[in-house]
Amino acid sequence: MAKKKVQSAFFCQNCGTQSPKWLGKCPQCNEWNTFVEEVIEKEEKTKTWNGLNKVSIPVSINDISFAKEKRIKTSDIELNRVLGGGIVPGSVVLLGGDPGIGKSTLLLQLALTSEKKILYVSGEESESQIKMRAQRVENSSRNCLILTETSTQNIFQQIEKVQPEILIIDSVQTLHTTHIDSSPGSVSQIRECTSEMIKYAKQTGTSVFLIGHINKDGAIAGPKILEHMVDTVLQFEGDRNHVYRILRTIKNRFGSASELGVYEMAQSGLREVNNPSEILISDRDEETSGVAIAVTIEGARPLMIEIQSLVSSAVYGTPQRSATSFDTRRLNMLLAVLEKRCGFRLGVKDVFLNITGGIKPDDTAIDLAVICSVLSSDQDKPIGMQVCFAAEVGLSGEIRAVNRIEQRIAEAEKLGYKQIIISKFNKFNPSAFNIEIKQCSKIEEVFRLLF
Repeated sequence: MAKKKVQSAFFCQNCGTQSPKWLGKCPQCNEWNTFVEEVIEKEEKTKTWNGLNKVSIPVSINDISFAKEKRIKTSDIELNRVLGGGIVPGSVVLLGGDPGIGKSTLLLQLALTSEKKILYVSGEESESQIKMRAQRVENSSRNCLILTETSTQNIFQQIEKVQPEILIIDSVQTLHTTHIDSSPGSVSQIRECTSEMIKYAKQTGTSVFLIGHINKDGAIAGPKILEHMVDTVLQFEGDRNHVYRILRTIKNRFGSASELGVYEMAQSGLREVNNPSEILISDRDEETSGVAIAVTIEGARPLMIEIQSLVSSAVYGTPQRSATSFDTRRLNMLLAVLEKRCGFRLGVKDVFLNITGGIKPDDTAIDLAVICSVLSSDQDKPIGMQVCFAAEVGLSGEIRAVNRIEQRIAEAEKLGYKQIIISKFNKFNPSAFNIEIKQCSKIEEVFRLLF
């Protein structure tokens, strides 16, 4: 019998685009010299993991038995939150982030503090290096097993002996399988190795965590289909020069895709921050112009964030518009509303906006706080330190209602704020709160109230 012909194709190492021939410029991501030839099909070999050869047959939907899956609760409250309430058995979670941000530390702490049997597979560190990190985070567990291996065939052989309840792979870019004749980290290797891990997870009910590298654009390295294949995608964000880290949900088939968890990087590892509103607001001894506090919602969690603005005369002719952690186009829209509807001459001034703490909210309820911050800097008059805002601003200058207003008011009251300014059109029970609630319908009313 003739052997199966070896087939190859060219893949873009930046975005994963496939081409039958070499191209100098990728038509998808417009990067140059990123196409590399990879073998995509060769002589078939038997798989070492027997479960991967299981044949599925069609079943009537009425004959499928279903019981609500009991999630695996971890000792990490923040991780439970971003996963939607705990780890779902049989799920595949992809965790990405910058080098040195703390991805391996986060999952090693999970392995060391869990009561479940966990197999931690590392293709990047030796056993002694992992032991050194485990001693630094001051945790130890007999349920945590360490394996340093990169071949998926050898990993599955050990999995059959150990039978872990949770599998951690650090990282998916270091894995390789003998069924693909290309180097580890290539598009075809990542896709094939991830596919094997997903089949294993679904057929055995074992939860799998995959650590993924990111490219220079901040996206997870490898083909984009990698994020579609897994159940949950988490992004670990933060500046390595600062102590706070944010674990953000990008995709979640078992819960909300807008949750986030906050951690503090300490000498002994990552520490959960259960009340992030306190760290997102700067400590101030006196009132400062250009500072406003907004109440936003991230997933199911209300947060207090600080918005800082600086408005100054444009000395270079064309006014500058710069925003950090905020959509610049939305800032331009809000400035146009102030100019057109309210008569403030901001078209000849530079406007700089910053949201502290590294949070990048997409909640429109911070619009009013942004406008008040800009007006405070423009008038050089500070806003009271005990005042916060929760309202959207429309194109005609009206103050619009936002959702879950009672949850926002309760968060402001819990953190000791004396006054919150919201839309006149929000419906709620005022007798349930002790905080002073001011309701306005136009920006002019807010301006007269504050200044």
